[in-house]
Amino acid sequence: MIEVLTFILAGGRGERLDPLTRDRTKPAVPFGGIYRIIDFTLSNCVNSGLRRIYVLTQYKSFSLQKHLLAGWDVCSNQLGEFIDVIPAQQRISADWYKGTADAIYQNIYAIHDCDPELILILSGDHVYKMDYRELIRVHREKKADVTVPCVTMPKKNSVNFGVIEVDKNNYALGFQEKPEAPKTIPKRPNEICASMGIYLFNQEVLLKELEMDARTPDSENDFGKNVIPQMIKNKKKVFVHDFVDKDNRPKYWRDIGTRDAYYQANMDLLTSDPEFDLFDRSWPMRTYHEQYPPIKMVSTPSGTGSLVNSMVAGGCVITGGLVEHSILSSNVKIFDKAEIRNSVIMEGVVVGEGVKIQNAIIDKEVILPPGTQIGYDLKLDKERFVLTASGVVIVPKKSLIEK
Repeated sequence: MIEVLTFILAGGRGERLDPLTRDRTKPAVPFGGIYRIIDFTLSNCVNSGLRRIYVLTQYKSFSLQKHLLAGWDVCSNQLGEFIDVIPAQQRISADWYKGTADAIYQNIYAIHDCDPELILILSGDHVYKMDYRELIRVHREKKADVTVPCVTMPKKNSVNFGVIEVDKNNYALGFQEKPEAPKTIPKRPNEICASMGIYLFNQEVLLKELEMDARTPDSENDFGKNVIPQMIKNKKKVFVHDFVDKDNRPKYWRDIGTRDAYYQANMDLLTSDPEFDLFDRSWPMRTYHEQYPPIKMVSTPSGTGSLVNSMVAGGCVITGGLVEHSILSSNVKIFDKAEIRNSVIMEGVVVGEGVKIQNAIIDKEVILPPGTQIGYDLKLDKERFVLTASGVVIVPKKSLIEK
């Protein structure tokens, strides 16, 4: 679709995901064993035929850039396709990106260079599958100035999302940022329209709105907080597109911006019939695959390496240990009598003999000495590591663990 230019916002600090974001930006955080979070947004783009993509980075972007260069060289420059990284450059002022709208405004030259009909703005840190061609079709059909996809959520969840008030025809009447008393969907008093942070603009409209926002004193230069409310106030056609399946049920979408949300989204992949299916070949999820040998299961005199309801990436060796309801990234080594339950183990982790782990996230290249226990004494774990609100233990990358 040469008439559509896509921007993926991938510059967030991801402070609520600490310590997973101490060394990397949020879209570069590993997920689901072999992926990075940004892979899902990029896969949606490529599967939708959108191949003119700018990825806007800012904080701790080195890991993300390496991943994109290694795994996303899938476009043909000769056909006008590209996936290009644009780091924050201070082209307009001495400021770094002050908000989502400012990130686009500071790269307005890229819009002029490509001169697209439509501009699609996406977040690089959500997990979902969306055919953007349907969004584009609806946008044109409704002759909207901007179309904002939304997912239906229970009213009680409103404090975590931007909430859009809609009329009976799904045009926006108002916008509330994380309200305690939200406007609900007409005739559905217990449900809200939660913004997915996706915006499809007509080029002319976007350029005018960005200029207006940039000149507005005290604006936070954010699409959700400023630009969309400004457009609603000025009677622009802001259409809300319901992200639903053929039976009108909300599709799977997760903002994994918090530690517990990240953990739960990983655990969602392990159900017998997951809502988010990584094995759907009609909508493949792409990533960079390093060259690892096959998974190896080794028996010992004390037992057999066992996998129960788990996902395991290449290069892993399980020697007499148990892995239950967990996700192992590449090149994980698990030794005799070790037990891992309800956990996410990232690349290069070594789990020593007799180690016990439950309800935990172990970041890359951590070596767990024999006999270590994580997730069994939360008071001790809180002193050594990071504990989430729900009691999930997070061990930071390359942590030195004392027995």
